[in-house]
Amino acid sequence: MKVMEQPNCVQLYRLNNGIVDVVLCNYGCTIVSINVPDKDGVKKNVVAGFSDPEYYKKDHPYFGSTVGRYANRIAYGKFTIDENEYNLHTNNDQNHLHGGVNGFHRQLWNTEQNKDEIVFTYLSKDGEEGYPGNLHVSVSFSLTGSNELNISYTATTDKSTIVNLTNHSYFNLSGFELPTIHNHQLKVYADSYTVKNDSNVPSGEIASVSNTPYDFRNSKLIGKDIDLLTTDRGYDINYVLDNKTSAQVLAAELYEARSGRLLKVYTDQPGMQLYTANWWDGSFVGQQNKPYNQYGAVALETQGFADSPNHLNFPNTILRPGQVYRSRTTYQFSVV
Repeated sequence: MKVMEQPNCVQLYRLNNGIVDVVLCNYGCTIVSINVPDKDGVKKNVVAGFSDPEYYKKDHPYFGSTVGRYANRIAYGKFTIDENEYNLHTNNDQNHLHGGVNGFHRQLWNTEQNKDEIVFTYLSKDGEEGYPGNLHVSVSFSLTGSNELNISYTATTDKSTIVNLTNHSYFNLSGFELPTIHNHQLKVYADSYTVKNDSNVPSGEIASVSNTPYDFRNSKLIGKDIDLLTTDRGYDINYVLDNKTSAQVLAAELYEARSGRLLKVYTDQPGMQLYTANWWDGSFVGQQNKPYNQYGAVALETQGFADSPNHLNFPNTILRPGQVYRSRTTYQFSVV
């Protein structure tokens, strides 16, 4: 095993099973590219990212990043544990988003690599972005012979804190040959979603997807109802997944007919945020040498619920000393 401790420069790492090729970066614990074949065997990169890894140091919309210490939003950057109120840095209007300005996506991670697995580790120190406790985080990436990219997260703390980790890859299964994901077919295994208030955070209400644009229980084109979502300019919603256990379940299926590429997303988490790159404006040019425009890709972020610490009816995201946070997500690629 090759061990790299406290790297002082941005480096790339590769997983390859002969069919799928995955490139990772130690800055932000980032998925840089996932090259997968289409139905004719032609490989293309299906995630948004940069050719030059140094670009990840610049501001960008979390391309492939590991986000934390808390993925998604915390209302007004405030939460309470054991009657102690904590104030996080706010970086999304009045809210705290994806761990703050210098969240996990802006950190250089330590790395261990062998043939089949790459493990990134990071120590998030007590007080970082306002969070309590020294949090030791590990994120493992492995690629199977069945074209499954497994992502396993673990974390421990020395003080009660909140943890919610995810990967923020954006997918366009045409390899960005199609400028939008409107013609991607999506199925989400969820009957309900968390309703948002005017501050763009959950109100606490959980509502049925029936008779709403959020209903993907039967596969439909992402572009079918997207114009109805004027407030968010597209999809930006957390689904309550049909998962009553701690085991992995199928959360979503994404299919692009022209290439035949199919992505299945499995997770043991209670939620999945669907985000359709509503605010992309062409200012970033990715590895595909094409500008990333609005609706150019879709993120399927497996996670706990946004603002869970402030809603007793939401799944617990508090981690205490002596406990181990564990989460697992699998991206399975195939052609149909």
